[in-house]
Amino acid sequence: MHMTRRFDTAAALEEFAAELSLFARPGMAILLRGELGAGKSTFARAFIRALAGGADFDVPSPTFTLVQSYEETRVPAAHADLYRIGSAPELDELGLSELLETHVLAVEWPEKMLGWPIADRLLIELSGAGTWREAAITASGAWEQALARNDAIRGFLTQTRWKNAERRFLEGDASFRRYETLHMGSAGAVLMDMPARPDGPPVRDGKPYSAIAHLAEDIRAVIAVNRVLVERGYSAPRAEAYDLASGFAVMEDLGRKVYGRMMLAGEDMREPMSAAVGVLADMARQAWPEQVPVDGGVYVVPHYDIAAQMIEADLLPSWFWPHVVGSDIPDAARAEFEALWRGLLPLTQGGPRVWALRDYHSPNLLWLPERQGLKRVGIIDTQDCLMGHPAYDLASMLQDARVDVDAAVADDLHEHYCHLRADDPHFDRQAFDAAYAVLGAQRATKILGIFARLSKRDGKHGYLRHIPRVSRYLERNLAHPKLEALKAWFDRNLPAQQRERPR
Repeated sequence: MHMTRRFDTAAALEEFAAELSLFARPGMAILLRGELGAGKSTFARAFIRALAGGADFDVPSPTFTLVQSYEETRVPAAHADLYRIGSAPELDELGLSELLETHVLAVEWPEKMLGWPIADRLLIELSGAGTWREAAITASGAWEQALARNDAIRGFLTQTRWKNAERRFLEGDASFRRYETLHMGSAGAVLMDMPARPDGPPVRDGKPYSAIAHLAEDIRAVIAVNRVLVERGYSAPRAEAYDLASGFAVMEDLGRKVYGRMMLAGEDMREPMSAAVGVLADMARQAWPEQVPVDGGVYVVPHYDIAAQMIEADLLPSWFWPHVVGSDIPDAARAEFEALWRGLLPLTQGGPRVWALRDYHSPNLLWLPERQGLKRVGIIDTQDCLMGHPAYDLASMLQDARVDVDAAVADDLHEHYCHLRADDPHFDRQAFDAAYAVLGAQRATKILGIFARLSKRDGKHGYLRHIPRVSRYLERNLAHPKLEALKAWFDRNLPAQQRERPR
C-alpha cells in the first residue's frame, strides 16, 4: 500500500502517530526517513507516548544510546537512531532483530536496514518545511490492514458527533475485536471495531469451527442483542451510531468497575454478585425472540444445539490432551469421550430456551451502583448469544475461568438463583441442577482446550495460569451423579493432578 499524507502542524503529525499506536503489536516496525528536522523524532516520541498512555511520558532521544527500549508501554517498544551506524556488523550488535520478536520498533535513519525482511513494515518518508510536513507512506503486512482500518474509522467518525474526539486504546481480546475510547470534553464513548469474522479452515462437514459453534460473524449480533436487552430494562451498551458493513459502532461507555478487577482488588462482591444472579433469574422468566430486526434485515439468534456443544467439547482432545500428555489422543479414548458427551448433552436441551449470552462472567460484567435494580449490572460482549439453557450463564459466572469464586460462595449464589425462580412454573430444580453440572463440565472442558490452543497456536502462554482453577471447577461438576461415567473417563485418562501439572 502506498499513500501520501500532508500534515499542516506538528500536532497533526503527532495525532497520526498516536492513531497508529492503537494498532501496534510486537513484530511491527515503523521506519522513519527524512532529513534533519523532518519530524522523525516528533513522530517516534508521539507514537511511544501514546503507547504509554500519557503525554508527559519521558521519551529521551536515542542519539547516543542508539536504542532505547520501553517495557512499561502497552506494547513493549524500542526506539532506535541509526544515524551513527556505519556497517552491517554494527547494526547486528544492536539486537534489533531480537527486539522485533517482542517489541514494536520505531527506527530513525533506517537506511541500513531497509533490506531486512520485516513482514509488518511501515516506511514513512517525511519532507517539508516550516510547520507543514508531507509523508510518503509504504505499508506491508499488518500495517497495510491497520492503515486501511484507521482510515475507515476516521471516515465513520466523521459522520458522527465524535469526529474530533481523542481516541485511546481500550482493549483487544483473544478474538478479532478491538475497542477504543472516545473523549471529547467531559463526554466519552466506546468505539467498537469488529470487522466480519474471517472463515477458518473447515474442521467438520466442510464447515469452520466458528460456524459450527455459532460464533458471531459480524457486528450485527452486537447491535441486535444489545438493542433487545436495553429495551427490556438491562444495562447493555446503547449503540449511538454504527456501520454494519464496515463493522464499527459508537457505544455507550459503562465505565471501568469491571467485576473481575473488583474481585482481584478484594472488594466486597456480595451485592454485585447477587444482583448479577438476579439478572439471570429475571431473564429466565422471559420469552426471547429468535429473530431480531436490524436495519431492514433480520438477525437470527442461533440455537445452542448439540453440534455446537460437541465441537466445543472437542477442543479438549484436540488441544488440551496434546498439551498435557505430549501426544495425540488415541482413537478409542476420543470415541469414548464423544459417546459420553452425546449421552449427557440432551439433558441441557429440554425446557424453554432463553438467551444464553455465553460470556456472562467477570470480565464482561460491570457494577453500576448509581443505577437502580437490575440496571446496576452492566453487560458487555453479548455477540455470541444463543438460544440455550438458562443454567449455562449461571455456570459461566459462578465458575469464572479468570478469577477464583469460592465454592461456598458459589453454592450460596446458586441457591439464591433457585430461590428467585422457585415460583416459576417452568423451573424444575432437579433437572436444572443436572443441566448446570453438565454445562459447567462442558464449559470447563471447552476452556481447557481454548487455553491450550491460545498457548500452542497463538503464543499466548499467560492463559495457562488459569488451568488449575478451571480444572477444579471441572472436578466439582464431575461429582454430580449424572456425570459418573464421564468422571471415570477423566480419572483414567486425565486425572486432576495431571491436568493441573504446569508445562
